[in-house]
Amino acid sequence: MNRMPLPALSSAVHVSRRLAGVALLALSLGAASAALGHGDVTPQEVDTKGLPDLGEAPLMENPFRSGNQHADHYDEAVAVGERGYAGNCAVCHGIQAMSGGLTPDLRNLEEWDDEFYLQRVVNGTERGMPSFKSNLDQTAIWAIKTYIESVTP
Repeated sequence: MNRMPLPALSSAVHVSRRLAGVALLALSLGAASAALGHGDVTPQEVDTKGLPDLGEAPLMENPFRSGNQHADHYDEAVAVGERGYAGNCAVCHGIQAMSGGLTPDLRNLEEWDDEFYLQRVVNGTERGMPSFKSNLDQTAIWAIKTYIESVTP
């Protein structure tokens, strides 16, 4: 039976560990570049069936929030918003609005009033968030905000 001499075995293990380290580094860099590609999502339309059409004139306050004009549609707005969030926001902002650190944690929107939120979603940002004005109507935008507020602690 042929056995590899001990120094050759040690060298083979060292090379194997080095290759594993290089592979891990390459995977890490690939994940980092994907994460830094913030905004590389293709905006998805959202089916708002069951919610009232909010029209085109921009509303400056979430109409589905308790005490507002369409609060009676809150539960449906949360469900529609969850689907809309999953298809348009989660890839960058995380599942249930919990950011992994590269993008704002949307559960911490205290300082982001409704008007600020609307401007960000409609216009996007210079830092990579795409504009959703051609893909999301106002009903979908406010449904997504309603969902985000529903998961906020």
